[in-house]
Amino acid sequence: EQSMEIKLRAEQAAFVQELVEAELFLIPEQVIETALILLEDQYELYKVKRDKLRELIAVGVEQADRGECAPLDMETILAKARQRAQQMPEANGCPR
Repeated sequence: EQSMEIKLRAEQAAFVQELVEAELFLIPEQVIETALILLEDQYELYKVKRDKLRELIAVGVEQADRGECAPLDMETILAKARQRAQQMPEANGCPR
């Protein structure tokens, strides 16, 4: 095991303490360990999505190079984007 000292902001330390006091974790170190496990999982998922997106972009570029693409209709694209934006829930008063 390797030791590392980490400083938390006051609200972060209070949240960690709240979780321990709620008996969801025995000690603060377990809270941080769980948070890091979740962050690692999230990062791995991000990398998979990023790699898949790169693959899809490469396929699209190859198709375009072969002339296998339709011309872009920006009016239709913008109309669809506006429609999707109107259907999305707002978070904290800001559209997602």
